Amino acid sequence: MDKAEFVVVANRLPVDRTVDADGSDAWRRSPGGLVTALEPVMHKADGAWVGWAGQPDVVLDPFEFESTLLVPVTLSAEDVELYYEGFSNDTIWPLYHDVIAEPRYSRLWWDAYVRVNRRFAEAAAAAAADGATVWVQDYQLQLVPRMLRELRPDLVIGYFHHIPFPAYGLYSQLPWRRQVLEGLLGADVIGFQRVADAGNFARAVRRQLRYETKASGIAVPNPDGTTRMSLARAFPISIDASSYIELARRPDVQERARQIRESLGNPKRIFLGVDRLDYTKGIRHRLKAYGELLTEEKLSVDDVTLVQVASPSRERVAAYIQLRDEIELTVGRINGDFDTMGHTAIRYLHQAYPREEMVALFLAADVMLVTALRDGMNLVAKEYVASRVDNRGVLLLSEFAGAADELGTAVRVNPHDIEGLKEAMMRAVEMSPGEQGRRMRAARRRVLEHSVEDWSREFLEALEKFHPRRSVSDDRDHPQIDDQAVLDALARVAASDRLLVALDFDGTLAPLEDEPMNARALPTAAAAVAALAALPDTPVAFVSGRSLHDLREIAEHADDAQIFLAGSHGAEFWLPGEGALETDDDEDAPTLRDELREEMTAQVGDLQGVWVEPKTFGFGIHTRVASAADAQTARDAADRLVQERAPHWRRRTGHNIVEYSFRHEGKDSAIAALRERLGATAVLFAGDDVTDEDALASLGPDDLGIRVGDGQTAASVRVGSIQELAAALALLARMRAEGRE
Repeated sequence: MDKAEFVVVANRLPVDRTVDADGSDAWRRSPGGLVTALEPVMHKADGAWVGWAGQPDVVLDPFEFESTLLVPVTLSAEDVELYYEGFSNDTIWPLYHDVIAEPRYSRLWWDAYVRVNRRFAEAAAAAAADGATVWVQDYQLQLVPRMLRELRPDLVIGYFHHIPFPAYGLYSQLPWRRQVLEGLLGADVIGFQRVADAGNFARAVRRQLRYETKASGIAVPNPDGTTRMSLARAFPISIDASSYIELARRPDVQERARQIRESLGNPKRIFLGVDRLDYTKGIRHRLKAYGELLTEEKLSVDDVTLVQVASPSRERVAAYIQLRDEIELTVGRINGDFDTMGHTAIRYLHQAYPREEMVALFLAADVMLVTALRDGMNLVAKEYVASRVDNRGVLLLSEFAGAADELGTAVRVNPHDIEGLKEAMMRAVEMSPGEQGRRMRAARRRVLEHSVEDWSREFLEALEKFHPRRSVSDDRDHPQIDDQAVLDALARVAASDRLLVALDFDGTLAPLEDEPMNARALPTAAAAVAALAALPDTPVAFVSGRSLHDLREIAEHADDAQIFLAGSHGAEFWLPGEGALETDDDEDAPTLRDELREEMTAQVGDLQGVWVEPKTFGFGIHTRVASAADAQTARDAADRLVQERAPHWRRRTGHNIVEYSFRHEGKDSAIAALRERLGATAVLFAGDDVTDEDALASLGPDDLGIRVGDGQTAASVRVGSIQELAAALALLARMRAEGRE
């Protein structure tokens, strides 16, 4: 068997086994999003895919399929029962989904899980070339990274966790909690859907293993006494939006959508739910809310129909058998109470459909109900948005689904709040076409600008950058500071009694991103910041124009972090041990802020590459991926609106962004406040943008200002890049540490 430079390890192979008319076996590509995401990578790298063929007791040799080497792992019927249906889906699945159903703990299941994970690891080790990259997928294989590292320490290992990772109070119930954490930490990079999931994982590692966890990585001890770093962070997955758009524009699919509406009696509104039949999806909650709206006569079956597609899932697991019985009983009761001869309350479909039919359903549906009680991402929400090429329809989205982090213009709901869910459903039914358009355009922009291929590329780029085998002699990633002025300035402030190191984030520690919430500090920068923060009398602060909420997310800032934060240009603060400080505002200001945001969202909705970012005290107009003409149109419109409605607001410009705020603080006031609170005898501040110049200009003779990149500046020294700043901060940390020995 040829060795592969890139190996994917997943529970299932990317193909489904079929039988031809002549009775011979055949294979067809699976329709899943993961297969779509990795297809280009597999072809480019002549990759291999290790997985189960989907049927018990089938022994197959490795074989080629569409330029990919497939390496089947054999599972016996007992393996399927104990490892897959037992530990994976009756222990891990309910535990990691907030114990919506009670997890069961069986030593027999655990033993099978270990045994099967070992089998997958051995198959991957045999398929991988020297120094290959191996990417392990999901909760069924959490032990594989460590097993693989023990078998093949030469490999670069990544792991992606597609489902939620629970809070420590729940995770700690798992009898084998340490073994699972140690298994995952065998990977160089561990990816999660949400920042909160990565934070939950890091907290579990701290509590259980007592390893040091920082934004720069988790220090994992090696058997020989050395330490390596493992990075845990969020990489939200997406879909192949172009394929849904192509289908949605096909005349036959559009005609099928018309037929669906006609078959339902052409109701005024169609609600749609599309889910696996799973207790995590909140199907019972949406049925309850819908039934109550019919009972209260707020909705009528003459006007509204709910279509619920519930594809079969884990039909041999007791909890799923019970769930199906409950849902079908509820559907039958509601239909019995409210159906008429011409209209039905709920069209319930317990079957799976091809993608063409699903897109037709998306086009037919006026309101998409995604009411998951807990979900890693929920790609159905993104599929609905991508399919709505008419920029109409309403997405009603659970705040407990990962998609809620990205699709901010959806109508967000807490599915446990039945009254709130009912109100949201009525709001969706009554929403004007104009508001639908504004919300849907913004949601589609996010889905179209972040594809599933972007997801795989970002993960693999992070894996390449983070892996410790990268040469430290690579000047692009590890530049040396040879500017004597910078060296002298660093030596001077390194001798300060109490040095405040205050740093802008975007463009200073993290590369600028087209999607700003994707920004993360470079590993070298994060490591240098962590080294400074660990020193005595060296408080570190991030001073950013971001809202405090967004700054905490992109900085991966945990509740027990020791780094101070100043958000919204110094209008918000977060202090270690105290948390966020409350701010006093004009009580009318938030109302005006919301009105202006909504008006601007409507005005720029048709401008490609322009979007409105909500901020705590105002909003920003982003134009990084817009044409020059559209960017100018957006800025002019915002200037006119703010001048007319809020002439007292402060206007700031930055890298392809204009910000408007009813708070007038600047980064200079943030530095002054932090200096006083921390008793700093000197301040180092580094920034890259126009908005940083207030702070740089405010520094005194004992301080040090560093400008990152080009542009006019009040800073006393300049470095050329984020990498050079990281090197300067690392050198400063060494200077201060040596000066205190």
